[in-house]
Amino acid sequence: MRLLLADDERELADALAAILKHSHYSVDVVYNGTDALDYIRTGLYDGCILDIMMPGMNGLEMCRKIRTKSNIPIIMLSARGE
Repeated sequence: MRLLLADDERELADALAAILKHSHYSVDVVYNGTDALDYIRTGLYDGCILDIMMPGMNGLEMCRKIRTKSNIPIIMLSARGE
């Protein structure tokens, strides 16, 4: 299974990618929403994990754009309390 992980906190993104890779997932990591949308448009992913607060384009906006063209599974991450 190939996943796209988008999170601007590099240490967290790299640690999560390492865990997923250890569990036999193929993971591409990007650090902003704009790059993530470019990657996801290739159609090569089985799912994506998006941080809500990212530079370039936040995860919610990105999710809306993805949903206009695809029903790919999306997991949203957030450090927000509300």
